[in-house]
Amino acid sequence: MTYHCPMLFNIIVATMRKSLIVHFLLFMVFVSGTMTAQTTDLFRLEYMNIPNSSDDNSIQRFRALAQVPIPIKDDYLVFAFDYRYLTLEFNDDVPFSTDDLGSTQRIEGTVGYIHKYNDHWRFALRGGVRLASNFDGAMVSDDYLYLVSAYALNNRLEDESLDRPYRLILGLLYSTTPGRNYPLPFINYHVELGKWSYSLGVPKTNVHYYLTEKHRIQGFATLDNFFANIQQNKIVDGKLAENISMTNALLGVGYEYYFTDHLLFYTYVAHSVYNDYRLRNNDRDDIYVIHDKNSLYFRTGIRFKF
Repeated sequence: MTYHCPMLFNIIVATMRKSLIVHFLLFMVFVSGTMTAQTTDLFRLEYMNIPNSSDDNSIQRFRALAQVPIPIKDDYLVFAFDYRYLTLEFNDDVPFSTDDLGSTQRIEGTVGYIHKYNDHWRFALRGGVRLASNFDGAMVSDDYLYLVSAYALNNRLEDESLDRPYRLILGLLYSTTPGRNYPLPFINYHVELGKWSYSLGVPKTNVHYYLTEKHRIQGFATLDNFFANIQQNKIVDGKLAENISMTNALLGVGYEYYFTDHLLFYTYVAHSVYNDYRLRNNDRDDIYVIHDKNSLYFRTGIRFKF
């Protein structure tokens, strides 16, 4: 099988030729957002593998994330960059050509603004541009997605007057992903109880326990997914497939080792309880289901957080 895997540098050059930088800067003038509501990571390197042991169609993902918060009095301006590279292995017979689906890439740039309302409440907006495609040729309009989100955060973790210090985050996330004309909720309620802590919410719920100062374990339930435009659309049984995507609902356990208070290594092992890997059209109609059996899921990496 021949894989078309353009290097990130070549994609950036092609993107500049398409004036993406101009579109991005203009878009940034009108929308902004938050880092804290979604992740406290300043830097992350990560590897993920879904072996799909029941067949030979496996997925691997490499991810790099960087976020730069800039203080403005009591507020923050946050610039973020997220790059994901997926390799897709099709070793089963499928009724379409896979030569141009050996990899997909996601390149995302956002800027956000976090406003301190009082000692406990923060409000935030975030906006940006995402490229998600198999990048088999020149950039097309369906490769571009625009993002905007809003959050409210109530942080009482340092409030010694409470028996159970907590942090509550409520948010709405909207993107121009085809067929999704509504915002998605983001909810996180986090409580710390000595060596224990737990978070309830969407898209992740977990329970942590500190074995020692440096070793922590967790159990979790979460959602994971990817989406990418197919530049050269596929015809399957007379139907037009315009994108490729996967959605996983996962249950698993994890281990974290803290080199310092802010730098840690992590590894997670999970099993999907829902798995939908498919080709779709831009109305979100399934055109071809590649894999829908539950499978193992591995993720590991290094994080630097504040």
